[in-house]
Amino acid sequence: MTLFAPFKLGQIALKSRIVMASMTRGRTTNPGHVPNELQVEYYRQRASAGLILTEGTWVSRDAIGFINVPGLFTPAQVDGWRKVTETVHQEGGVIFAQLAHSGAVSHPDFFGGLSPLAPSTVNPGLRAFTPEGFKDTVTPRAMTLDDIQRTVADYAAAGRNARDAGFDGVEVHCATTYLLPQFLNSEQNTRQDAYGGNAEKRCRIVVEILEALISAWGPRRVGVKISPALSQGGFRPTEQTVETYDHLVSALNRLALSHLHVVRAAGDLTNSPIAALQDTVGYYRERFEGPIIANLGFDRAAAMAAIGGGAADLVSFAKPFISNPDLVRRFEHNLPLAPPVADTFYQGGEKGYVDYPPSE
Repeated sequence: MTLFAPFKLGQIALKSRIVMASMTRGRTTNPGHVPNELQVEYYRQRASAGLILTEGTWVSRDAIGFINVPGLFTPAQVDGWRKVTETVHQEGGVIFAQLAHSGAVSHPDFFGGLSPLAPSTVNPGLRAFTPEGFKDTVTPRAMTLDDIQRTVADYAAAGRNARDAGFDGVEVHCATTYLLPQFLNSEQNTRQDAYGGNAEKRCRIVVEILEALISAWGPRRVGVKISPALSQGGFRPTEQTVETYDHLVSALNRLALSHLHVVRAAGDLTNSPIAALQDTVGYYRERFEGPIIANLGFDRAAAMAAIGGGAADLVSFAKPFISNPDLVRRFEHNLPLAPPVADTFYQGGEKGYVDYPPSE
């Protein structure tokens, strides 16, 4: 198998094993969080990817935690995304919507002064990108059982909206420091009810969301992304992380998922409570029974090795896709890559977004 071989993701035929990873780019500069023509062009340019995963997209107003990011909870947002999916399909591409909720890493500025919702009243010690710039996170409000049930329903509704917008499937953002990893973390989730206190209960909301989405989409159209080795700010792995994610992946094997997207460890985990996850992708390759997408820091050679050696079925790329809209062609012909401009990662309009030229 090579990076350029086709792959069957459920019933979806992918042209290659090269995946465009989800990246927050901050170009939805309207109060309705509606995808615009810039995003239509951005995704069109990158439609040669075997699979596109959209930027993390808010499932509700409660989910917002970063400026200028689109949603999938209003009819106008569905219409905006439909223009994106139609264009990608016209170019022969496949595109999944990544569904996201920021939880405690949001800020009161998004909610009229109210603290954001989270599993527990634990400040993650991070920074939120608000309309007034980066601000420190605050102590969030602990979600009630009604809040949790409403959030599961919000994911289900966003999933139906994604289907109506013409997406080929959805991926649940259960990575980085967002709401669902907060539930999985024994320091961020100090609940002692049906959604906290042990591994099974910490995983419950994730499983319920995936079940609701599969009910809306059918089998092999819903995937999930995890990053159990991530440590950032006050958000860090604990002594219970490995057990919790073991339980989660065991539960995932009972669901008709399209894929598990795994963010590998960024550094040395020796003497940490998650030393077993040093080869993060390999660890879950042994435990998950479906397709694996590997993520984080891969170049062409490393991706070829991962696919050729069977460590992963697909590999996702983020920064290389920012400045190389024709990344698949460049990889296939071993052409040099253009470097991205970091100053325009999260803002800048057309500049640093749709003005990177393809290779000659």
